[in-house]
Order: sequence, then C-alpha cells, then structure tokens
Amino acid sequence: MKYMKKLLFIAALLLSFVSASAQTKAEADSAYVQERYEQAISLYNKLLEPGASASVYYNLGNAYYRTGDMAHAILAYERAYLMEPGDADIRFNLQLARTKTIDKIVPESEMFFITWFRQMIDWYSADQWGRAVVVCFALFVVSLLLYFFAGCMLWRKVGFGVGVCTLILAVLFHIFAYQQQQKLLVRTHAIVMSSSLTVKSTPSTSGTDLFVLHEGTKVEITDDTMKDWKEIRLADGKVGWVPVKTIERI
Repeated sequence: MKYMKKLLFIAALLLSFVSASAQTKAEADSAYVQERYEQAISLYNKLLEPGASASVYYNLGNAYYRTGDMAHAILAYERAYLMEPGDADIRFNLQLARTKTIDKIVPESEMFFITWFRQMIDWYSADQWGRAVVVCFALFVVSLLLYFFAGCMLWRKVGFGVGVCTLILAVLFHIFAYQQQQKLLVRTHAIVMSSSLTVKSTPSTSGTDLFVLHEGTKVEITDDTMKDWKEIRLADGKVGWVPVKTIERI
C-alpha cells in the first residue's frame, strides 16, 4: 500500500511538472507573438532550468534576435544546433544571425573529404544516428538468418550481401553517433559576448594586442587549464588569449 502511494505521489509530481512546463511554454510563445520579447526571453530561460531542449533554445534565439542581441541569439542557435544538427530552420536562422556579426572569418581550407565527412555527421543528431544503428543491426540479424536458413542459394547470396552492407552501415552510423555525442559532452567552442574584445598574446592584460573580435564570433577553446583566461583559436587559424568572462561556452 505504501509503495502504491509513493508511485501515485511521484506520478502527481510528474504531471504537475509537465503541466507547469506546458503552461510556461504557452506563455513564452504568447509573449513572443505579442512582441514582448524580453518577457519571452525570461520565460524561455526558465524553461531551460530543468533541462536543455533544442526547440526552446531555438525559440530563445529567435527572441534574442528580435531584440538585436546577436551574441545571445547565436549562442542559443548554436546550442539548439548541437542537439538537432539536421533541423533546417535552426541551421537557416543560425546562418542568418551570423551575417549580422561584424567579424567575417574565412575558414582555413581543408581536404574535401574532411568537409564531406563533417557534413554527413551533421545530417542527424546522436539519437537519430543511434536509431539508425539499431535498424541496421536488426537488418543484419535478419540477413544472417536468411543466409543460414534459406533453402534457395539466391536468397542466401542476398542475405550475405545485405548482411555485409548493413554491418558496414551500422559501424559507420555508430561512429557518427559517437562523434555527435562527443560534441554534446565535450564542448570546446564558445561565442564572444563582449561588444569588442582585444585578443592577447599571453594570458595577461599586459600581453601584446594581437587582433580584435566582436560579439557573436565563434571561437574554439584550445587551452582550458587556466581559471581566468582561455586560449582561443579562430576558424582562420589565428590564436590568442581572452578573459574567460568575455566568452560563453556553447
């Protein structure tokens, strides 16, 4: 009896949480539609407190974009893109927001197959690639059964061929899922949040000025060992040090 009461209590808590979240989401969407963007931003951030959501980050980015805060808009879009890299709306709005930034970084050239490999990985999220692995493995098992138990030689050949292909695809998709999962767990990129940031040659205010960055620019953190300073690298290969308070990790 006590066990049943505990279950009912937990179920009631979950229902109340879902109901409150749905209400807050509706309120945030309503505030956005009515162009009360600051209120929408506050409500969307509140929704993110219990856990991250690509759709909420996307809506948050839209609200920041409407207020002209490109740094926070890009940060929100980047976080949404990490979770749902295959979402066309997120990708489009992220690219649109990037056009509003001051710094136009031209990436270093790389081998075409590396670019192609990265683009393939970003077709789907880690969960979607994981589901593809399960489907391929299931087909592999069916193919094995066909190969071993089919009476017709033609069907055995089909089973063997399909089995080899699905096994290769399962391994490949597993690699893609792992790469996407690592992007979520090991976040080495950040967005410049300061309106103007002077990058230093050393982790000190007395270091030599190297170049200037502006809000919304994406950087890669290459040295994360210091508390107050981070070494960053741009897509074009430039490297330098910035105060940790001037950037926010994606």
